[in-house]
Amino acid sequence: MKRIAVALVVGWLTSQAAPAADTYKIDPAHTSVGFTISHLVISEVEGRFNEVAGEVSVESNALTAAKATIQANSIDTHVAKRDDHLRSPDFFDVEKYPTITFESTKVEKDADKTYIGGKFTMHGVTKEIRFPFVMKGPIKDPWGNSRIGLVAETSLNRNEYGMKPFPGVGDEVKIKISAEATMSKK
Repeated sequence: MKRIAVALVVGWLTSQAAPAADTYKIDPAHTSVGFTISHLVISEVEGRFNEVAGEVSVESNALTAAKATIQANSIDTHVAKRDDHLRSPDFFDVEKYPTITFESTKVEKDADKTYIGGKFTMHGVTKEIRFPFVMKGPIKDPWGNSRIGLVAETSLNRNEYGMKPFPGVGDEVKIKISAEATMSKK
């Protein structure tokens, strides 16, 4: 009788598994990965990457995981000559390192902020990074899709990713991510 009771309890517990996380795909038309870097110590140059893809997992209205891929060749500072130089071996070397990637390993609350940590790979170098983010939603968009928004800002030292110092160009890069993602159709 005891074995039957244990089997029933174990069966009930395994049937009460946590709900699966919802998967949201990044909407590239409503996502921006921008950056700012010092130029000649007197100004800042702004730019962005135009090709971003990825997905995030959401469970109980909280982000649980994220991964994204940026096409390094899609760099855009609104100056074609500068963009071509940034694609060269002096900076991103897009022929050798065509993508920039992030894959989360943890999401955690710390006081009033939520942080995401994970493996960030740029220019062939992978490092663990951690930065705060805000998730908004989910909401139903005008087309009936479930949609979330993510906003994050951080900075990194480009030299730590194998990019050599270049005269007049700062080492610290400020990054701002503003993304929307739509739940994948099941």
